[in-house]
Amino acid sequence: RAGASSFDVTDPAAVAEAVAVLEAEGPIDILVNNAGIQHRAPLEDFPIERWRALIETNVSSLFYVGQTVARGMIARGRGKIINIASVQSELARPGIAPYTAAKGAVRNLTRGMAADWARHGLQVNAIAPGYFRTPLNRALVEDPDFSAWLAQRTPAGRWGEVAELVGAAVFLAGDASSFVNGHTLFVDGGITTSL
Repeated sequence: RAGASSFDVTDPAAVAEAVAVLEAEGPIDILVNNAGIQHRAPLEDFPIERWRALIETNVSSLFYVGQTVARGMIARGRGKIINIASVQSELARPGIAPYTAAKGAVRNLTRGMAADWARHGLQVNAIAPGYFRTPLNRALVEDPDFSAWLAQRTPAGRWGEVAELVGAAVFLAGDASSFVNGHTLFVDGGITTSL
């Protein structure tokens, strides 16, 4: 059974209220922290307000929502948290240093959550997508030069399709991953495996 609620994940008070409403309907057994934004600019020109928004959305929200939901999971002695990292947790590319920093933080926050909460019966892991056809990547998908570079750089030779993330999410959300904790599962067509 799935529930949905719209709220600002960068506002701790809104998070607390939304989680309370959702938990009134039943316990949250699986949390997927998937909020994220991107802004591309040379690092020396990167606007401070975009840095703050990017860090707040991509990192702080995982802390706010993860901490709030984990409290109920800890009380029940079980729960699955899946944070969405990125291939940029491992690799950097010009023009997206703040995003790279944020996704590196997601990877390490995942490890930290696992280190603190595994003893309470929680499994906290991350999925690190490579380059997928999503609205966030629209400008890159539509750039023929970038798409050609990506096809050459990625051993699979193509963009990922969102449906190809489902298996990783099902694995990390299910019983098969009961002893997997603090892990980042790269779903990237092999881009992190070769030069």
